[in-house]
Amino acid sequence: MIAMHMLETMSMPYEEVAVICAAIGNHEEEYGEPVNQVAAALILADKSDVHRSRVRNHDIATFDIHDRVNYAATHSFLRVDETTRLLTLELTIDSQVSSIMDYFEIFLTRMVMCRRAASVLDATFSIVINNSRIL
Repeated sequence: MIAMHMLETMSMPYEEVAVICAAIGNHEEEYGEPVNQVAAALILADKSDVHRSRVRNHDIATFDIHDRVNYAATHSFLRVDETTRLLTLELTIDSQVSSIMDYFEIFLTRMVMCRRAASVLDATFSIVINNSRIL
């Protein structure tokens, strides 16, 4: 509702407001679907965002699994190859902080959403963790 109001205030055409609002409303893990190409791009951007800089809690002793996994991700980049239409999430995970299995435990649903989103964009989604292709 906030985005819709802001976009209307900016005099954006209603057709574009609808596309953007549909994307925002469809990027949550439980219910989200890539209902259009904007939604697919938003899902990919949001769900591939894992990195140490996301951790707000600086007390490592009190980290939950999300903090641990994000803190362990020292490099995160979504590479887009236009020629092959391959979208590759490249991660470096410090296994001294968190295991790769921990990553998949909390991010598997998100990665499935990324795969579906890539498909809407007529692309393929892949994951490379610590220089090993996982998907």
